[in-house]
Amino acid sequence: MKLNIAILPGDGIGPEIIEQGMKVVRAVCTIFGHELHARTALVGAAAIDATGHPYPDQTHQLCMESDAVFFGAIGHPRYDNDPSARIRPEQGLLAMRKSLGLFANIRPIVTFPSLIRQSPLRAELIEGADLVCIRELTGGLYFGRPQGRSEDGNTAYDTCVYTRQEIERILRLSYGYAQKRRKKLTVIDKANVLATSRLWRQIAREIEKEYPDVETEYMFVDNAAMRLIQCPKSFDVMVTENMFGDILTDEASVITGSLGMLPSASIGLHTSVFEPIHGSYPQAAGKNIANPIATILSAALMFEYAFNLAEEAEVIRRAVAASMEAGVATEDITREGKAYTTSEVGDFIRQLL
Repeated sequence: MKLNIAILPGDGIGPEIIEQGMKVVRAVCTIFGHELHARTALVGAAAIDATGHPYPDQTHQLCMESDAVFFGAIGHPRYDNDPSARIRPEQGLLAMRKSLGLFANIRPIVTFPSLIRQSPLRAELIEGADLVCIRELTGGLYFGRPQGRSEDGNTAYDTCVYTRQEIERILRLSYGYAQKRRKKLTVIDKANVLATSRLWRQIAREIEKEYPDVETEYMFVDNAAMRLIQCPKSFDVMVTENMFGDILTDEASVITGSLGMLPSASIGLHTSVFEPIHGSYPQAAGKNIANPIATILSAALMFEYAFNLAEEAEVIRRAVAASMEAGVATEDITREGKAYTTSEVGDFIRQLL
């Protein structure tokens, strides 16, 4: 099979973790006899430096011509510390999502038995946890207009906007995932306060009748944040709006023991994007200490969702689990024994494959 992949390393640790992910992708393609075509493009701060835009036209063109996008991270401290900057790296990520029509972010959260003790949560709470968070990706506060600041700079405002069409398509996608799993969907909102959440709940009540085989529960986001820590095994598939999903999935990283363990797939109208959920971690850039596991697991999602190659995806996940059992891990999830470097973890998993 021919695999046509656009590689967007991005900023910070992005190039290092993508390098490890591509070691695994190339190994799997060799093992299974796939023909790999991979091309690289700029995004984020690196793209601003080179072209003046965080998501250049040539990058978008490459993404549109590809079957999948393998993405690292976006962000640079010089923009974080300059609130007056008109162009920011993160705008590139938002532009990519909007341009590619990526309306759904799929984030599986699964515990590895060998890492149960790495989580700050008690083992009995998280052992066997296996859930999927589906985050709406192109609406809400991150895209709502108007957005800005007053002339004197002392007032700032954002607008949360959702349409029926945006809510319906993410809910139907989520019900589809629930049907393939344990047939339970949790719709998370803040319907007691927000008008947009009340629209979410109204539409969900309408749509749930079409999926009688799925148990639907409704939960306010503050309660969901508490339940995610108290009883993560009570969730199967959860669906929520953009900002709530951003926050809840980062919170869920404590279940796995590290933000560096969580992969994601962003899917929609055009080319799908596969990326780790963590940021660019600029403090670690170039030090060869970043955890590449989330990126490698994102490669597994890419084989599964972009190319419908489930066996290849499972082989990657088994190799990752074996590396964890062998104690080959970076410093963020190593409490005893040797901490391995980013490249050593990538090389070990490639050798396992």
